[in-house]
Amino acid sequence: MSAQSFLDRYGATLNGLARKDRLRALGSRSGLDFASNDYLGIAHSKRLREAVAAALAAGTSIGATGSRLLRGNMPEHEALEADAADLFGAERALFFSGGYIANFSVLTTLPQRGDLIVLDELVHASAHEGARSARAEFVQASHNDSGNVDDAIRAWRTRGGIGRPWIVVESLYSMDGDRAPLDDLIVVADRHDAFLFVDEAHATGIYGPGGCGLAHHLQGRENVVVLHTCGKALGASGALVMAPAVLCDYLINRCRPFIYSTAPSPLMAVAAATALDIVSDEPERRGRLARLVAHAGKRAQALGLPASGSQILPIIIGDNARTMALAQALQSRGFDVRGIRPPTVPEGTARLRVSLTLNVGEADVSALFDALAGEWERTQ
Repeated sequence: MSAQSFLDRYGATLNGLARKDRLRALGSRSGLDFASNDYLGIAHSKRLREAVAAALAAGTSIGATGSRLLRGNMPEHEALEADAADLFGAERALFFSGGYIANFSVLTTLPQRGDLIVLDELVHASAHEGARSARAEFVQASHNDSGNVDDAIRAWRTRGGIGRPWIVVESLYSMDGDRAPLDDLIVVADRHDAFLFVDEAHATGIYGPGGCGLAHHLQGRENVVVLHTCGKALGASGALVMAPAVLCDYLINRCRPFIYSTAPSPLMAVAAATALDIVSDEPERRGRLARLVAHAGKRAQALGLPASGSQILPIIIGDNARTMALAQALQSRGFDVRGIRPPTVPEGTARLRVSLTLNVGEADVSALFDALAGEWERTQ
């Protein structure tokens, strides 16, 4: 067998993706920021840079050098977890290196054999991967349909399910910008003695009192687990799992990705803690973003496009090729807007994902929609 034959099936897969206009490639970072998740403009803030520089000067190491259970447990990690638990109103917090691994870790560790995981069909890919790798059975529920979640649990009980259900949702969905019906879902959870696991990735720092998220009123309950990522509005990296202390202790003892991974950089713990302080101390950032969201919504509606009401504004095109042509056209005019295609979004819903951040202003948003209006007809 030749060396080339080892690679043929991979090349064939890539060629197949190209034929469907679904081939991905890394793109350069240029133009006005309408693609990042740095919603509050904290990633490049002077205060964040100064905090990390001061930590370095004070002797904080760059790497943790080991697992948290070995020599990798640093004071910076513990300080961040204590501050976050206090801020968000949880009994305990546990710091992971990223949102993907945190979702995967929770769902492969806390739901037990005999339990049921009910995933909103549009929840993050990391949650789907965690559910597929979990010991528990899992099913998908229709997006933002609490009645369908209730039906799924009832059907499972009828089939003989005797464990604990886990309802898994995002509070603000990453590709549609819409909100989960959390108040309805907690009623369903309570009715069925279920856990509710809420991924606040795109709400942390922006919504709720003091930027504490859309699930702020549920945190601290024994049947609620909340994930706050640090790499989006907080401008750093990592993720915080907020849960009852016994669940955090269980993760420390039974979560293999936590036990066997080198701990996150203590500098990232410093950055995340500082970002939480910025969110608390500078509420004007949330106000500026809210005004930008309102302005973008009006400009979208003027073009006959729906407004999401959040900083994530999807412009559904449908066709993969046209979506990417529009994205490329806008990029060539200086607007960093990215096209999103299946399988990240459902078939037939390829879209431009316009992300609103404080790295742009209202004039930039207006210029983007003017450019979009011009390119829309050209790419028909």
